[in-house]
Amino acid sequence: MRKSFTKHYWVLLGIIPLTLVGIFAFTAASRLEGQNQPPAAPLPAPPMPTHADMIHAHSLSAAFRGATAKAQPAVVMIRSEKASGTSQGQNELLEHLLQQHPSLRQFRELPQQPAPKQKSGMGSGVIIDSSGIILTNNHVVAGGTKIVVRLQDGREFEAVDVKTDPKSDLAVVRIDANNLPFAKMGNSDQLFVGDWVLALGQPFGLEGTVTAGIISAKGRGLGITDRENFLQTDAAINPGNSGGPLVNLNGEIIGINTAIHSRSGGNNGIGFAVPINMARWVSDQLVKNGEVSRAYLGVGIQKLSPDLAAQFSVQPGNGVVVTQIQQNSPAEKAGLQVGDIITHFDNQPITSPRQLQLSVEKSQAGRKQMIAIVRDGKSLQVAANCQDQENVVVARQSTPTHSVNNKLGVETQTLRQEIAAQLGLRVRRGVVITAIAPNSLASRLGMRAGMVISEINRIPVNSPEKLQELLNDNDNLMLLIHTQQGARFLVIES
Repeated sequence: MRKSFTKHYWVLLGIIPLTLVGIFAFTAASRLEGQNQPPAAPLPAPPMPTHADMIHAHSLSAAFRGATAKAQPAVVMIRSEKASGTSQGQNELLEHLLQQHPSLRQFRELPQQPAPKQKSGMGSGVIIDSSGIILTNNHVVAGGTKIVVRLQDGREFEAVDVKTDPKSDLAVVRIDANNLPFAKMGNSDQLFVGDWVLALGQPFGLEGTVTAGIISAKGRGLGITDRENFLQTDAAINPGNSGGPLVNLNGEIIGINTAIHSRSGGNNGIGFAVPINMARWVSDQLVKNGEVSRAYLGVGIQKLSPDLAAQFSVQPGNGVVVTQIQQNSPAEKAGLQVGDIITHFDNQPITSPRQLQLSVEKSQAGRKQMIAIVRDGKSLQVAANCQDQENVVVARQSTPTHSVNNKLGVETQTLRQEIAAQLGLRVRRGVVITAIAPNSLASRLGMRAGMVISEINRIPVNSPEKLQELLNDNDNLMLLIHTQQGARFLVIES
């Protein structure tokens, strides 16, 4: 046994060196083989631009140059000075907007060394008439005691007239000059998402700046002005661009730069401009009348969401639903009813509440407008004579209606079953709220148009008169309220 072990021991000692020699030889051979291999072929060089590619690039560059050459001479810098208080860029309107929307900043520029007891802000504008008519933003000039305009050639003029429209954040400034270069207005309705645009202005006070981008979206609403239908662009725009033009490749104005979406106050590739078609309508009235007249229909409307559209058996986005009719309004006189779906106004298709509002306001007051509706699944047409908003306000203040009660501050009408079905409410009787007075008890309680009141203190309510009687006879109230989400009691204590 000992001999056998010894024999195997010496055999192993002989094998190990031979194995090590073999591994070394294999490794060396592999290295020699690798050294003898030819080097790896280099990656192919990228293809050189073709002649057609260069022609296309030069054509786009030439389009940018041409559009700039047409529009830039009409771009001006506007300096707004205030004798006291905060700077123009920090007026009350902007502070309110920033509190409500911290990430949404209006364009503004503060001077680095303001004069003692005098603050100023800078923005942009664009000449739209050779006689010295300049279009800009309201927030650029609002509150200014002195408005100074600097032209591209360096001349400065103090504005002799300023007319503003805070609802659209637009303003017209007039200077005493003639034969000025002016920019041509385009047609913002013909814009498409993806179209090239140029933003011109004075970002951070740097005069004569031009940036390029595309139309990112249309019809944006941000909640910063009363009347919104913004164009969105990724063209680099910054504080100081406000009031400057957004132009197409023909050098035509298609928008007025108004706001940016930014956390830092600088460009994040999300800017907004008032469409020039709206700006033209506003500026024409400011120049002619000094103010903007807007027409009025007198309806409360709601977006036609998929769920609501299903209740009315119509396609989502194809119209807006009427939730209230103001008494003695053009809508009431035309025969419109709560639950009607407005699909067209003056032969124009309606897809959103904002679109209907803008279409109505731009219509001529007193002129008959045809309104296409869907009622109970049937297509109908009614004619309405829209009124001027100012006249309507006076009429409503001087002629209160019997269905407005002083305790709640609501207008109501007797609920019909077809209205309940259209509103998606499972209630057989009651009164539907058609309007709520601002700052009223109902408004503070969160009540809104379209709700139904079916009981007060467990007594059925079948008419506005019964509602009025119960409200007058009781101090502590328990209302049964119906909405699309269901029914609930609302307790009101005196």
